[in-house]
Amino acid sequence: MDSLHFGWEEWIGLPELGLPALKAKIDTGARTSALHAHDIEVFGPAAKPKVRFNVYPVAGQTQVQVTCSAPIKDRREVTSSNGESELRYVIETTLSVAGQSWPIEVTLTDRSGMTSRMLLGRQALQDHISITATEKRLQPDLSYDVYHSAAVRRAAPKRALRIAVLSREDNYSTNRLVEVGEARGHTVEVIDTTRCYMAINTMAPEVHYDGKRLPRYDAIVPRIGASITPYGTAVIRQFETIGTYCVNGSAGITASRDKLHAHQVLASKRIGMPTTAFAASPKDTGNLIGLVGAAPLIVKLLESTQGKGVVLAETKKAAESVIDAFRGLRANFLVQQFVKEAAGEDIRCLVIDGKVVASMKRTGAEGDFRSNLHRGGSAKTVRITKEERDTALRAARAFGLGKAGVDLLRSETGPKVLEVNSSPGFEGIEKATGKDIVGMLYDMIEARVKPQPVRKRKG
Repeated sequence: MDSLHFGWEEWIGLPELGLPALKAKIDTGARTSALHAHDIEVFGPAAKPKVRFNVYPVAGQTQVQVTCSAPIKDRREVTSSNGESELRYVIETTLSVAGQSWPIEVTLTDRSGMTSRMLLGRQALQDHISITATEKRLQPDLSYDVYHSAAVRRAAPKRALRIAVLSREDNYSTNRLVEVGEARGHTVEVIDTTRCYMAINTMAPEVHYDGKRLPRYDAIVPRIGASITPYGTAVIRQFETIGTYCVNGSAGITASRDKLHAHQVLASKRIGMPTTAFAASPKDTGNLIGLVGAAPLIVKLLESTQGKGVVLAETKKAAESVIDAFRGLRANFLVQQFVKEAAGEDIRCLVIDGKVVASMKRTGAEGDFRSNLHRGGSAKTVRITKEERDTALRAARAFGLGKAGVDLLRSETGPKVLEVNSSPGFEGIEKATGKDIVGMLYDMIEARVKPQPVRKRKG
């Protein structure tokens, strides 16, 4: 390596941590280098633990924050210059200066009083470095501007993420999320949503689980059952308050789960759907049917999932009987036009990160107008039209969902959205299409958790 001349302060980079520009104080009195970090938390398997931490690279500016993670190399007692001893995690990373780079050990410490983000100790100062303690910044200047531009995303390395899947079920979709995430080097923890509880306050909102505060996650993947939607979305809202990235937000899940609300959202965005009517008065049966058109009609409970609580009334008389029965149960329901030409088939489009990544045609079991796979329906891959693709994307976007299953009917007047599912299963569509859908979801998560450029403060 070419020889380098350091002053008492130099610009450096830690590229493996996603920190392209830092000012470091050269401290020959310290053996190991130290990085000023906060929210330091251990995660991952006990045999190969990792540490996740946040760094404010610009001194005095907490709005510029980079989240880092690295394998733990050691834990050591370090005595600082003021005589205080502290047990610190030790990581190994690459130091970059003036086009040269070499590995160094770094201890992590949360000392808010430190003016320098980084101290470079003797171990990092190799033989080719000479130091003049009376001068500073003898190496090329870097700039904090990188944190205010898209370059901060480009500089972000692939790192191990800590991800929570909110699910109460041990099924194909949850198991695939764990298996694929861990194969990519991430730590994926399955959290039972109903066992979460919340500390709601302005200073430090938190989510607790089985008596302990949940750690900071890089991302939340909600897989919340319909029966616990209100509580599940409250837990997601709490994570949103903390600033955790959620694949699907609470507002989108809430709106998509309420069939009446969902149809109103679709209508407001002028997205095609079967003509739908809703009423609460027992005297309006005739008018309600008239709003939708002639029989056959679909009568659907608002809380229905997987085809349960969905009835096909083939005549006006049958429709009146079903509506009266549902009213007798004080149930909330919709009356909807039956799209005959769909012939018991629908198309499930899986949307991830603003793209239709897979689509399948679902056909109902013999004699069943419902095409749900849970009810014995079958599925095969299908080629969709540009109009169907655009409709699916617009529907997912209308609810602000990063991941959605959009169910379409092919009608004579174009595609009609039957439902937008905020928690689509992966088994049917992965088996029908042979695609690694869960891998595509992780592609989105890994891209989204990269640091965002922060607008520069004026003055």
